[in-house]
Amino acid sequence: MDTLLDLLNSRPLVAGEEQDALGDPAGGRRWAREHGGEGSLAELALLRDARDLLGDVVRGERSPAVLSPLLEGVHQVPEITSDGLRWMVKTPPHARLAVEVVLAWAAIEEHMPGRLRPCANDKCQLFLLDRSRANRARWCSMAVCGNREKARRHYERTR
Repeated sequence: MDTLLDLLNSRPLVAGEEQDALGDPAGGRRWAREHGGEGSLAELALLRDARDLLGDVVRGERSPAVLSPLLEGVHQVPEITSDGLRWMVKTPPHARLAVEVVLAWAAIEEHMPGRLRPCANDKCQLFLLDRSRANRARWCSMAVCGNREKARRHYERTR
């Protein structure tokens, strides 16, 4: 789940300019390797596609059906271990990380529906996974976006 959020949030706005952790090959390789990937150019292209499609799906701009091409040729194979049954995902090496991210999104949608969402700050491109009991988190960061929104509302009330 952390890799899913990290991928969705890999294109933040910093001082009003978009930064893309997957934008250049060296930075993208580093990001992919830090998240268990191989860092190949094919993997980076697939991760960028997955990020864009998942972002649109989470925002409600596109149907989850757009994720289907990312899962083509993927198989789950049962494996018996000393701990019991485990499902192994069989996919080409360059697609493994993108597939794992899509599967993480599907697990969140199944077990925590509506908890993965974009930040409520219109000037922010980040996403959050609301783990609060009340399911009322609105900002990716209370210290940054939440504080700015509260300050803006206070300013509007007092002027």
